[in-house]
This record gives sequence, structure tokens and C-alpha cells, in this order.
Amino acid sequence: MKVILIGATGVLGKIILPALKNHRHEVVTVSRKGNTDYNVDISDSGQIKKLFNDVGSFDTLINAAGHCWIGPFEEMTEENIYFGIKNKMMGQVNLVMIGKDYISKGGSFTLTSGFISDDPIKGASNYAMVNGAIDNFVFAVSIELKNEIRINAVSPGWVVENYDGNMDGPVKGQYPVSHERIAHAYYKSAFGYLSGQVYRVWEESTQYIRK
Repeated sequence: MKVILIGATGVLGKIILPALKNHRHEVVTVSRKGNTDYNVDISDSGQIKKLFNDVGSFDTLINAAGHCWIGPFEEMTEENIYFGIKNKMMGQVNLVMIGKDYISKGGSFTLTSGFISDDPIKGASNYAMVNGAIDNFVFAVSIELKNEIRINAVSPGWVVENYDGNMDGPVKGQYPVSHERIAHAYYKSAFGYLSGQVYRVWEESTQYIRK
């Protein structure tokens, strides 16, 4: 299968990419700036359109990119909020709205939200807002996509490259998610059978089903 992986050079992308290659998928790697097949800023719909024009038909898209403003609520401005909306929210929405015209029948979209919408931490209200929007976007759009196209979101949890056992810091005791669980969740979302789901990797269940 031809898979577009956006955010291939990030922490999540580096976990997902080997799983795709190990199962012999044709992977088109994308990042905002990095050593990938294409460089695309997903906050720019024009760049998204050009990406799909260049890549052509594809079977699966996995997005592991998207940023929001981080900082205290007392300092947050309307402009800060719009940064997350434009980047992580509308960037992912546009990947689906534009990409639906290029994806093969029976293909899938996998977007990325995050645990902060369910288990918020200080300084991340922008992420909480956007993550919740993504979760509900895939839930709603799943009943409207045509040609047997599926769409899901993965809520990866707290992802660290090397966990040192420290329970302090912004997450205050949040237990890190293993790279293996993350890889399995994205793979299940992309190539499994369900649609409209949020795969909450940070929960104890291995089913990751939306509540």
C-alpha cells in the first residue's frame, strides 16, 4: 500500500515509520522541514494541495504533525488560540478535505489528537481545545466519507524517547506510553476495520475504542 506519513521526522513519526517499512508498505515521508520526500507546512492549505498533486493517488494517510501554543491561561491571547486552530486543527481537517479527492477506495485517514483533552495539564488549554475538536471531527466525518474510506484519531498519551522515572514536571505522575503501543495503535487505525474511533493509547485497554 502507498502510505503518506506526515511528521515523519518527529517523535511519533520515528516510531511509526519503522512499523510501516517492516510491513513493506510504500511510504511517502513528509515533514515541515527535514530530510523527507516532501517538505510541507500543514497550516498552509496551498502546500497540502501541492503535496497531493505531486504524490497522486494513495491508500493511507497518517498524520503525526501539528502544534499548538503552550503557556499559562492568564497570558493566552486570541492570536495564540488561532495558532493551534490553524496548525493542528485546520491543518489536519484540510488533509482530509483535500485528500479525500486523491485517496483510493477503501483507504484511511489517521489523525493525531492527544490525552490533554481528557486529562488536562497546566499551560496546555490550547492543546486541550484542539485535541477535542479533532476527536469529534473524526467521529462526525466518519459517517459522511464515501467510497468506504475510514477515518480515526490516535490519542498517543505522554510520549518520551527515554523515560528516566521522574514523576515531576508538567505532567505530574503521568505514566509514559511505550513505543510499541503507539506503533500498534497507529497501525490498527490505518489498516484495521473501524472508523470514527479515537484510539486512546494511554488507557489500560488495548482496544482503544472511543467511549
